[in-house]
Amino acid sequence: MKFVLFACAVLCFSLSAAQSQFIKVNEFELEYEIAGSGKHIVLLEAGAGSAMTDWDPVFSLIAQQATVIRYSRVGNGNSTQIRRHFTSRDYADYASELLEKLNVTAPVIYVAHSYGGSVARDFAAAYPDKVKALLMLDPSSEHDVDVLRAIDLEQGNKEIAQIKLDDMVNGMSNSYLDFWSKRPLPDYPQIKDMPVTVIASVKKTENPANLFFTDRGRELWGEHWHSWATAFPQGRAVLTDKSGHYVQFDEPDLVLSELAKVIALFNEE
Repeated sequence: MKFVLFACAVLCFSLSAAQSQFIKVNEFELEYEIAGSGKHIVLLEAGAGSAMTDWDPVFSLIAQQATVIRYSRVGNGNSTQIRRHFTSRDYADYASELLEKLNVTAPVIYVAHSYGGSVARDFAAAYPDKVKALLMLDPSSEHDVDVLRAIDLEQGNKEIAQIKLDDMVNGMSNSYLDFWSKRPLPDYPQIKDMPVTVIASVKKTENPANLFFTDRGRELWGEHWHSWATAFPQGRAVLTDKSGHYVQFDEPDLVLSELAKVIALFNEE
């Protein structure tokens, strides 16, 4: 056995025993939940502004395949509420500390949605020994702005400006400042060689809210993530036209099947 989990949970990893708990990570209380059993550990990272309930459609089902941990980042869900700008690297550091507090020493399979994908990539770059695979669901990208500008530079810049204003409506920003405006781009290629899977939504909409969701925007989005994922020797891109942004809600079976493929790689070792 390569890992030891928090004593009150390790002996009771059954679905019926799973419940929300709290643990102090640095100066904050983080809400978390552990379920399932087995040698493989899956860490779930929610999207921007989302709590660990972001994973409700698949959490108990993942627990049938592996030990699974979900949590709410600081400021979200029932974790400590605080108004402060955190970067994806800050959140990655908290995720690392969370695993240490839970006495998880084996590398995890990191499953992330939306902005959580930025956190997961920072985690993989900063803590290569703590992660053995990435599975990202329609992850955020610092190339979002490039998609808009490639379609229509003038209109794209107007929409980007509005996105910034919308993000700042409550007086502070996480999403815009953290990845939409990042320049120079993060040096994510330093992520080690490991299984990497990206499920990206290319679903078309009848009345797109902005250029990003036009048919051309969906095409460029799919091309970006296909190129990024397949640059890894063990990379895989899955483009779906059946899911919107919340793949885990629209196609939970797809998430579970892709996770099963990742787990199978390690079962063969």
